[in-house]
Amino acid sequence: MTAVTVARLGTVGIPRAERLVNLVLCLLSTRQYLTAGRIRGIVPGYSDAASDEAFYRTFERDKAELRDLGIPLETGRNSAFDGIDGYRIARRDYEIGDIALESDEAAAVALASRLWEAPEFGTAARGALHKLRAAGIDVDDSAAGPIEPKVRADEPAFSPLLTAVREGRPVTFDYRRPASSSAQPRTVEPWGVVSWCGRWYVVGHDRDRQAARCFRLSRITGEVRAFGKRGQVNRPEDVNLMSLVTGFESTPPPRTPVRLWVARGRAQGVRRDAELVAERELDGLAGEELRLELSYPESATGWLAGYGPDVVVLEPETLRKSVREAHLATLRTLREGDR
Repeated sequence: MTAVTVARLGTVGIPRAERLVNLVLCLLSTRQYLTAGRIRGIVPGYSDAASDEAFYRTFERDKAELRDLGIPLETGRNSAFDGIDGYRIARRDYEIGDIALESDEAAAVALASRLWEAPEFGTAARGALHKLRAAGIDVDDSAAGPIEPKVRADEPAFSPLLTAVREGRPVTFDYRRPASSSAQPRTVEPWGVVSWCGRWYVVGHDRDRQAARCFRLSRITGEVRAFGKRGQVNRPEDVNLMSLVTGFESTPPPRTPVRLWVARGRAQGVRRDAELVAERELDGLAGEELRLELSYPESATGWLAGYGPDVVVLEPETLRKSVREAHLATLRTLREGDR
């Protein structure tokens, strides 16, 4: 997807942008021509149209938008027996050759591409592919490559904070500091959302402390609430968001002890850096209790959750809950994929 495409999609509302991405992925993933009726039933974002007329108006606007973005839509029929034209995107026309970018241009494109890992884009797009397969349509799995996300942004705070930055509205949220089990309310004027070392941060003016601050999204608990009118918040011209983030993380926090139960003979990657505490059974299963020390225990959520039932977090409680939530999210995704 070109830099122009990413930039233009970023200017429309999230629901419409999501629908456009789903439409591109759907038409790019099939070699057949899909009629408007089939697209309506497959692509998330069209099925809630109030009437046929409303759907066709929306679909025509979306086609025009994609063509304006430079995405080539082909119109045709799969056989002489088809009575209605269909649509698809030919990969030979969609993909582009190598482009030389200046360093600042490349950085902007890289940052924009990271946004496609937001949950609202990924789940619906995967559902569209499942519907294509269920309908007997030949799906090209490699077609997702041009818009494959590179950095995860699955924190619940990501989307509301990004929206608040775009709308220029202050926000409130509860924030838990490192090595603290309780969260405190914060009121922030957000200037931007930044990714650094695989973690996401919101940078802005902390009204409670009357100073510039950055907050790691994984430490935000509960709901992010935007308030006030649009345009209240403006980012100062002389502020470098990345410098604020790197300065915030320049001094690593004290290491946090983590206690784990690991099934016997499993999870060698965890055992490699852990200290054996004792033999221990858990729910009748043989295993060992291990001890780790981590500077950023929240960042270990995905790593530990990847071992499934072979690893159980005993302490700290915040990490135990995070791993459990990751397991539940995986189960929800699997169930949605089976529908």
